[in-house]
Amino acid sequence: ERTHRLMNPLDEITLTGLRATAFHGVLDHERRDGQVFVIDVTVMLPLGDAATTDDLARTIHYGELAEEVVAAVESNPVDLIETVAERIATVVLAHERAMFTRVTVHKPQAPITVPFDDVSVTITRGRPERLTPTGFSL
Repeated sequence: ERTHRLMNPLDEITLTGLRATAFHGVLDHERRDGQVFVIDVTVMLPLGDAATTDDLARTIHYGELAEEVVAAVESNPVDLIETVAERIATVVLAHERAMFTRVTVHKPQAPITVPFDDVSVTITRGRPERLTPTGFSL
């Protein structure tokens, strides 16, 4: 148990395949017509307290997080999905309990001239101020 406490392991909440219609892209028709973006988000956080107390306040409400992520994607058109991914990471890390996040933004209707299934950008972001010499401060 002492090792467990020192390491403060991180658990994960993952939302896969969130869909949002937005107008991101460099080309005129992307800005005019819009397209579906698919988002995968993993939040790394300690879930032990939530599990032992059965208390929603000690975790992140994934339904609310899903709504926040979709709202972030659907707002304010930008050129790059890299920018959209950063915006989503900021939304996730605004949650006090979130320590790290991995965000993938898929653009399955991207204007690519050869056959393809998907194009995506994945970023990982965190809060370095939460790091301590023995692991993560909670």
